[in-house]
Parts: sequence; C-alpha cells; structure tokens
Amino acid sequence: MEHILPVLMVVSGLVWLGITLWGGYYLLTGLMSWKRPVDYGWHPARTRFAVLIAARNEELVIGPLINSLLTQDYPAELYDVWVIPNNCTDNTALAARNFGAKVLECTVPVRSKGEVLRFAYQRLHGRQYDAYCVFDADNLVDRRFLSEMNNAYMAGARVAQGYRDSKNPFDTVISGSYSIYYWMMDRFHNGGKTGLGLSALVNGTGFMISAQTLEGLGGWHTQTISEDLEITAQCILAGERVHWVPKAITYDEQPLDYALSVKQRRRWTSGTVQVARLYLGRTIQTFGARAAMPLMDLAATLVIPAYQAAALFNLILVSLAACLDCYKLSQVPGTFLLAVGLNLALTALGSTLAACLVLTVEGKWDRRMVKSVAFYWLFLLSWLPITLESFVKKTTVWEEIRHTRNVAPESLSRSKALTP
Repeated sequence: MEHILPVLMVVSGLVWLGITLWGGYYLLTGLMSWKRPVDYGWHPARTRFAVLIAARNEELVIGPLINSLLTQDYPAELYDVWVIPNNCTDNTALAARNFGAKVLECTVPVRSKGEVLRFAYQRLHGRQYDAYCVFDADNLVDRRFLSEMNNAYMAGARVAQGYRDSKNPFDTVISGSYSIYYWMMDRFHNGGKTGLGLSALVNGTGFMISAQTLEGLGGWHTQTISEDLEITAQCILAGERVHWVPKAITYDEQPLDYALSVKQRRRWTSGTVQVARLYLGRTIQTFGARAAMPLMDLAATLVIPAYQAAALFNLILVSLAACLDCYKLSQVPGTFLLAVGLNLALTALGSTLAACLVLTVEGKWDRRMVKSVAFYWLFLLSWLPITLESFVKKTTVWEEIRHTRNVAPESLSRSKALTP
C-alpha cells in the first residue's frame, strides 16, 4: 500500500497540473471580458445578405422568426430570407411562403444542418451576396441584427458571431440553466477571447460569414454534426478571425426537459469529439506556419471533452488517495464518499457563484431564475456521463428536436439598449 500512494499522487498531480493550466487560461479569458467590446462604428447599409434558415418540421415557430427578419432596421432590397425545408413531414415550406420568405426546397438527402447549408450555398452561389447569415428556425432576431452585422462587415469583419440570448429562460430549470450557459458563453468565452484579440466561437445560430471567406474555404464543406465548431476551426486554420458582435442579438428557444437536453448535449459533445479528431492534429501541425496564440486557443477549445473526462478521473484519484490513510477496510467507503462529496460541494459552490456573477454583469437578475441558479451546478455535472458516452458511442446523425415556444418579437427586450 505504501507504494501505491506515491504513484497515485504523481498521476493525480500531473492530471491536476493539466486541469489547472487549462482552467487558469479560461480564468484569464474570463477576466478579459471586462475589456470594452470592439466598436465597429456606424456605416451606411451596403452589405448584401442572404439569410439562411435550415428548417425541419418547424411550422409552429417559423412565422415569428420570419416576421422578425422581414422587419429588420435594414433596407429590404439588400437582403433575402431563405428557408431551406429538409426532411419535413409538416407544412414548414407552406408556412414559410405564407409569412413572406423565399423557400429553397432541399432536393438531396441530408443528415445534418451542415449538409443543408452546403446545399443552400451551392444553389445560391453566384447571386452576388456579400455575406450569409445563419439562424435556427426557432429563433427570434433583434431588429438591428443586420445593421450591426453590416457595421462589422464594413469595418473589416468577414466572420462574426452575434449575442445568443434566450427567449424562454423562465419556463423550466432546464431552459433556465441553458440560458445561464449561453450568457456565460457570450460574456466569458466570446467576450473574453475578443478581449485578448482572439477568435470568438461560431455558435450555431446568429452568425455571419462572408461569401469571400466561404470561397477561400472551398465552399461550405463541414463533415461533422457540429458544423459551427468545425467552421470555426476552418476559419482559424485559414488565418480568419471570428469577430464578436454583441449588439447583434438572437433569441434562442431552450429545451424544456432533461431528455431533450441530453439528446442535444450528446450531439454537441459528439460533434466536438469529431471536430477534435479531424482538426486537433492539423492545429498543432500549423503552429509554425501561423500565429501560435489563435491556434493554441483553438486547441484549448477542442480538448474540452477531454478536460471534462480528466476532471472526473482526477476526482476519483484524489478520493482513492484519501482512502489509503484508512486503518480499517470498513472506513474506505465512507472516506471515499466524503472526499467525493467535498469536491462536489466545492464544484457546486463555484458553479453557483459563476451563475450569479453572469446574471449580475449581464443584467439578467430575475427572481424566476433562482431555481435555475440553484440547479445549474447539477446541469453542468450531468454533462460528464454524456461526455464519457461520446468517447465510446458516436452520434453521427442529427436528431430532430421539436420547437413549440411561439413568442412574438415585441415581447422580448434586453436591458442593454441597442442604438445606432
């Protein structure tokens, strides 16, 4: 037994060092989120946008999205709203036409959102669009979204991510936890990376990519079910920075129950593992050819599932090490559970404080969020079994998540006024 303890401590120490370095880096980026965001200024409306919406059985929610897009504070002649119905068994296409959108029926078999966007790009390529904006069918869009993306484009941004807000944070503790998670991503990840002069993360919806950039990448050719992370990796490897445009706001519908949450997060995590397998090696190999810091930052993002698995492994190692001091075998279960409990208590405290912090700095405090704040640490902890499953069981096909939360655009507002 006396030989096992040093080995466990060495292994645990090495794992702890890696976790600390990774966590310390993200602490630094979080602190940099207090740096004033980039001001893209005001520019006359000149950018011609193609707005793309991949839609699968979304007739219940697509109307308000289209209304919010067709009433943008941006010249109507400078953008087109394209809905791309795919694998539909309802009247999504008819609903989209009735609300005034253009419809591009997907005529090829598709298994993921990335394949739908590839189909749309191939059909629309050559129509003189300057940039493409991508939304999910359940979104609502702030009326100044296109104006703010035009400002960013005219200031030189060729790929940009907007602020991903929530349209139903008060429905359940699950939707509230998702909302907290996205507000953290907005503030501490994208805001923090921008503060360091690094690339933000394309986050699935509410983003812009220029036609010039897509041409340079050889078109839209993502292969994984995390097309947003994959396009981020492709842009960074090509030397293109993803800009952060917090004034361009999208309101996203969050899942209401745990089962849907698991399905969605399994897809996200499996997609991240897929992207890491495809691009992590290439990222490391490119260190000498391009600026190292953006590539190191991309690598830190790609290893998030590995970080989560390492944190769980380290928890087990530390708890086992505590058991080696037991004098009797009967003391081992209690000592192990106590060590695990203490570590989980610290994790819960840190997660709860972080949730309170983001609600404060983002102006999101509301008494209806109290239950979600209290539940948030458990929401994050539940990600661990999903991550472990993703290493052994691949999720390669996009599964439908039904959206039903029909909210009018005028019912949503944000405390940060958006003025030109």
